Amino acid sequence: MSPEDVRERYERVCAEVGPGVTVVAATKYVPLPDMGILAEAGVPVVGENRAQDLVAKYEAFGDAFRWHFIGHLQSRKTGIVNATCELVHSLDSGSAAGRLEIPAIVQVNLAGEQTKSGVVPEELEAFLASSPADVVGLSTMPPLAGDPEASRPYFRRLRELAEVHGLTQLSMGTTQDYRVAAEEGATLVRVGAALFQG
Repeated sequence: MSPEDVRERYERVCAEVGPGVTVVAATKYVPLPDMGILAEAGVPVVGENRAQDLVAKYEAFGDAFRWHFIGHLQSRKTGIVNATCELVHSLDSGSAAGRLEIPAIVQVNLAGEQTKSGVVPEELEAFLASSPADVVGLSTMPPLAGDPEASRPYFRRLRELAEVHGLTQLSMGTTQDYRVAAEEGATLVRVGAALFQG
C-alpha cells in the first residue's frame, strides 16, 4: 500500500459518490504505522472503531486528520471520543448521549439483527426526544449481502426516517455498497477495503 495508490483510490471513491458526500476512511484494520500512508495520500477524514486504537492513533497523528468515531460507543469511552473526534456515527444509548459533547449520528438497527447495535425504528422518536446529545443524523448497517442492491431498501428507509425527524446527515454505505448509499442520499460513507486493497 503506497500513498499514491491510496490517493488514487480515494479520489476514485470521491468521484463516484459526488461532492456532497464525505468519504470517511475506516481505519479499524489499519495498523498504527500505516496511518502515515493515509496522511501522505491526503485523506482528510478517518473513522475509528475502537476507543483504545483511537487514543494511540490520535497521539501519533492527531493533527493529520479530522477524526470520527464509527464503532459501538460505550458511555465510559465518551471522554476519549469527546477529546479527539468531531463526530460520532454510532450513538444508541441514553447514557452515552448524556456524556457526549460533540455532534452525533444515531445508529438505527433497521433489520432488527441481534448481533448489531442500534436503536430500533419503533423507539427512534422517543430516543431522539429524550437525547441530550446534539443529534445531526442517522446511520445504519444493512445485513451483509453479496449484491449491493440488497442494501438499497435499508438506505431508502433511513433517509425517510431522517426526513421525518428533520435530520440532515446520513452515514450509510461501506466498501461493498457505498455507490448505492450515495444514490439514496448518503452524506457520509465509510470505506476501508476500497482504499487499502487493489
